[in-house]
Amino acid sequence: MTDQLKAKLKTLPSAPGVYFHKNAAGEIIYVGKAAVLKNRVRQYFQNTEKGPKTEALVKEIHDTDWIVVDTEMDALFLESEMIKRYMPKWNILLRDDKTVSYVRIDMKSEVPTVTMTRQPLDDKATYIGPFYAKNTVATALRILRKVFPYYDKPYTGKKTLNTDLGLTPGIEVDRATPEEYKKTLKSLIRYLEGDREKLIKDIEKDMKREATLGHYERAAELRNQFFGLKGLKKKIVFSDKEFLDISKDRALAELQKLLDLKNPPRRIEGYDISHNQGKDVVASMVVFVNGASDRSEYRKFKMHHQKNDDFANMREVLERRLKHREWDLPDLIILDGGEPQLRAVSDLLKTVNIPVIGRDKSGDHSKNAEVKIVTATPDGYRLMPLSEDSHIAKLIARIDEESHRFAITYHRLLQKKNMLK
Repeated sequence: MTDQLKAKLKTLPSAPGVYFHKNAAGEIIYVGKAAVLKNRVRQYFQNTEKGPKTEALVKEIHDTDWIVVDTEMDALFLESEMIKRYMPKWNILLRDDKTVSYVRIDMKSEVPTVTMTRQPLDDKATYIGPFYAKNTVATALRILRKVFPYYDKPYTGKKTLNTDLGLTPGIEVDRATPEEYKKTLKSLIRYLEGDREKLIKDIEKDMKREATLGHYERAAELRNQFFGLKGLKKKIVFSDKEFLDISKDRALAELQKLLDLKNPPRRIEGYDISHNQGKDVVASMVVFVNGASDRSEYRKFKMHHQKNDDFANMREVLERRLKHREWDLPDLIILDGGEPQLRAVSDLLKTVNIPVIGRDKSGDHSKNAEVKIVTATPDGYRLMPLSEDSHIAKLIARIDEESHRFAITYHRLLQKKNMLK
């Protein structure tokens, strides 16, 4: 351990957070979370017996950084995001499907249950995750159950102790209807997916509306949710200082150099189009701030002109996005597509001086698709393959996968609604 690292470890705070172990090249090789950063991070360097894998990891650690958050639950969500973001080689858990956990909510059931599973199935249930610490996820769900009551076992219609404790919605005692219960679960899903700030605002708005309409019982339930969430204080904030420290986030620094930007791109927006042969055409906008997803900033669009033309659809969504002056402008835009998509929007983005690149999958939409980007040059456009192990490739793949997931989720929802008409 270097003298510099020894001095740094002395400044570790007694607070929850996420830590980043790095090798001599500055590459993040392990991401972990801690209820108390000072205690957890120092354990790696104490003269105690460790397993062979941990010993090998410690030998590689040259530097450590960390981000402080409000609670251990925040650390859980941030750790999950950062592991997906950096794909560190020593997070062996990421490569072993048996060790990750998902929250499963079977919204298709008349009375859904909330459970945990290691393996998501194609059963049309909602899965949130993956998370990398089962016990912490279970603890988080127990805390959230006080705000969003749910059933953890199949509904039987019989009153239980959890009914009396207010941990179920109380359908069995006419405290709520199945429809009201599903509204509560939708809020729980939004919370688990990271849309916490906007969720609190929406609940407050609904609470005031229900009170105005004289629906006092429903207003009281929403009031409990509102103050419950406010009490949890669940919002991860990436300050400018944290950004500067994490741009040690080499992907952002390398993107700045590759694209000749004035600064590392703090806000990156990713776009994708989803449709079924020109029907139910939608677009997604995902936002990454300082290299991490900010789901409260995500937006979805239903195309005004429903047609099987990805280039025109991409242009429409960018035109509509740029009209929203109340949204912060991005430092970089990443499109799902190649040269034709870039040509369709380049003049729009030149007027506001926003750089844009495309990810050209050339028909390969699998998770293992090669990361090739398309950039504008004075002579036209250039296709540039990236090493799959490069920091830039990992970041672009993460943004592209997230924009695709968000677009196709909305498309399927719209498709279902139209089928039921």
